[in-house]
Amino acid sequence: MPDPSQLLIFIGVVGLLFVVPGPAVILILARSMSGGPKVGIATGAGIAVGDMLHTLAAVVGLSAILMTSAWVYELVKYAGAAYLIYLGLMAIRNSRPGVDVPDAKFVTSWSAFRQAVLIESLNPKTALFFLSFLPQFTDPTRGELWLQLLVLGAVFVIMSFLYTSMLAVFAAATSNWLQRKSVIGRWQGKLTGAIYIALGLQLALQERR
Repeated sequence: MPDPSQLLIFIGVVGLLFVVPGPAVILILARSMSGGPKVGIATGAGIAVGDMLHTLAAVVGLSAILMTSAWVYELVKYAGAAYLIYLGLMAIRNSRPGVDVPDAKFVTSWSAFRQAVLIESLNPKTALFFLSFLPQFTDPTRGELWLQLLVLGAVFVIMSFLYTSMLAVFAAATSNWLQRKSVIGRWQGKLTGAIYIALGLQLALQERR
């Protein structure tokens, strides 16, 4: 099992990432505003399923790699840290004054769910994120790495679904107000970038165990 302190840090970092509007959040906002809370929740559930598929892929792939040697374990973690720092720099560089919520055609809850699963599971950036993000919170001295990765991924997916469900209800209830606001999250790019960079630096500067 993951170290309790690391698990709390993981939950805190994930919570911060959820606050910042990203592509998944924008999709849920658009679906909820056009189709209501049920469609928005179905979209969030589809995204969660896609993330769980990425988690399972990361568990299978990373477990085989990380168990080979301590040197490979360190290499994977530092490569992941470098990728997170890169994501942070790109987020800051490409940040815009805000994020527009696009119009979305009405779809059924089932269609929204299937589309969200497909979009999320086929997103290569999401796959790379899970491969680089999850290992940062594992510890080979705490037991089976595959179990730690699975627990972290499950926590991420559960938090994601709970957050997106609340977001869907809020967006549907305040759709008229949101439609009048063409700009949401003025500093989302810079905040996302800062979180990624801080996470990457935290790993790069920590002492080896």
